[in-house]
Amino acid sequence: MRQRDDMTFPFEEYVRRITELRRQMEIRRLDAVIISDPENLMYLTDYQTTGYSFFQALVVPMESEPFMVTRYLEESNIHARTWVEITRPYPDTGDAIQMLVEALREFGLSKKDIGYERNSYFFPAYHQDAIHTTFSDGRLLDCFGIVEHGRVCKSPVEIEVMRKAAAATEAGMLAGYDAATVGATENEIGAAICAAMFKAGGEPPAVLPYVTAGPRSMIGHATWEGRSVEENEHVFLEVGGCYRRYHTAMMRTVVFGELNKRQYQAQERMKLALREVKKAIRPGITVSDVDNLVRNILKTTDDNGKLVTRSGYSIGIAFPPSWDEGYILSLMQGDSRILLPGMTFHIIPWLWAVGGSQTMGISDTLMVTEDGCESFFTLDEDFVVKPGSDGKRRTGTVTGSPEDKPTDKPAHKPGRKPAAKTGSPEPASTTGDSVDTTAEPAAASIAKPATELQTKAGKGA
Repeated sequence: MRQRDDMTFPFEEYVRRITELRRQMEIRRLDAVIISDPENLMYLTDYQTTGYSFFQALVVPMESEPFMVTRYLEESNIHARTWVEITRPYPDTGDAIQMLVEALREFGLSKKDIGYERNSYFFPAYHQDAIHTTFSDGRLLDCFGIVEHGRVCKSPVEIEVMRKAAAATEAGMLAGYDAATVGATENEIGAAICAAMFKAGGEPPAVLPYVTAGPRSMIGHATWEGRSVEENEHVFLEVGGCYRRYHTAMMRTVVFGELNKRQYQAQERMKLALREVKKAIRPGITVSDVDNLVRNILKTTDDNGKLVTRSGYSIGIAFPPSWDEGYILSLMQGDSRILLPGMTFHIIPWLWAVGGSQTMGISDTLMVTEDGCESFFTLDEDFVVKPGSDGKRRTGTVTGSPEDKPTDKPAHKPGRKPAAKTGSPEPASTTGDSVDTTAEPAAASIAKPATELQTKAGKGA
């Protein structure tokens, strides 16, 4: 390992990670491992490139020096970014797997037990077929999850990098609030978010922001397509800021005109879910406990929006096509794994089909601490309520059933939570078709559960 002081983390952090990997290799009785997942390569070496569609791998023997096999063009990233000293590049006209097998023979590993990431997106079936055919003297064993075992709990230096990602996330969201106006296009809102994230020190995220207005918010994982925001609509925003490939993410909602009763109730349910989760999360609680808590609070009998996905997922290092680490750990029912200090989650108590035709969201990225949890963010959680294009607040009557009449809740001014408060801001009083702001959904009791590890096929959503 070549010691250097210009990597994302101190050299000692990478020594710790390789040492932990070798400890896991010893437990699994492996002589070496072939690591091909881009996130895992980044975690172990600081290597990154957008060219990961070409095969690349880090080989870590139990005792001797690690080496990398990459496309010739990408070899420059190894020398510019990482501690790796030994490389075996292949040309575009060459055979990546043949180069890998030849390197394994060269370094005395051809008759050994070698672990490989069978579930890696970037070790496709035809490459796996080729290595099983040509690596005939040793044994190839699936070691999926061996690096993720170390990634799931972030070290203090990783948390600091995620704070920088969070600063970019918040800057982008605030810009989205400002750009979201009646008549603006989704593209213009997205452009403002991206510009602000990058100006705040953020780097290209694994996924660009999700920006959908009105009925388009009901389309799963849709983002801007040029549609203009219309009067009395809403805009759903989900922003993932990135710094050195580490991400934090946040959902927020902008409403134009008046906040109607269904929207207000949805907002309060989501805020309550986040508030209760923040009280409950601590080391020792199970994954299923957290999911049940969120799910039970969001459940309603009036069909005013529902949670149709998991309630959260691990977040950290990511490359496209997704910013999450959900394949490592997702908050879902039946999973009995316990939360540990250093775990980081994007908690997503979002609601699909509010009022039958709107997706709305409020979310938070949290870290598990020694005795509880902490948010990476400071922004208020309330929906941002803006007037229509005439610049005036709408407080009059509207047509429709009583439950769809607007409340006279004062417009929420986009901004940060008051420093003195630790929880969500108290809802403002309402008049007219008033809503009982004191009647909150009861926080559901935490249930018990149980299950197993997920596969990387579950990554995304």
